[in-house]
Amino acid sequence: MVQKLGGVALFLLVAALTVTSAQAQALKVAIVNAQKAVADTQEIKKAQAELSQKYQPRQQEIEKLQADLQQIQGQLQGQNLTPAKEQELNFDGQQKQKKLQRLSEDLQQDFNQDRADVLSRAGRHMQDVIKTLAEGKGLDVVIDTSNTLYFKPALDMTAEATSAYDKAYPVTAAAPAPAK
Repeated sequence: MVQKLGGVALFLLVAALTVTSAQAQALKVAIVNAQKAVADTQEIKKAQAELSQKYQPRQQEIEKLQADLQQIQGQLQGQNLTPAKEQELNFDGQQKQKKLQRLSEDLQQDFNQDRADVLSRAGRHMQDVIKTLAEGKGLDVVIDTSNTLYFKPALDMTAEATSAYDKAYPVTAAAPAPAK
């Protein structure tokens, strides 16, 4: 009786492995570089241009302060400075340096926040697009290239994901810049 049960168990194990092996062969897989797919979308390209335009005045203000500081540094290295003039230049330089630091930190923080918002939204949209593509193609799994050591290039659907994203979330023309 024990031999019969052992034989049945062995048969069931072999049958289970055969079914699992057949299922594994039918597994449909695709690869996507999600980061590249998002970065290549028209929405991200437009957002980059808009962010650049939005923060350009603040960047220019920072550049002007940097130029002012260089000029003050040059004057301080000059000869024939009275102690009063040197003190005035040092004070002015310190004030501009503080302002430059504050403006730079604020600009970086605001830019990073806006960029994170855009990327977060686009990332969620890309996940939806990839899911729709996968379901439409009957794929069982889509793997991001960031965690993949090797894959056949034929499995890569990054460009297709970008194209599908652009169709699903078309970019509208940018509004004209306000007159100054």
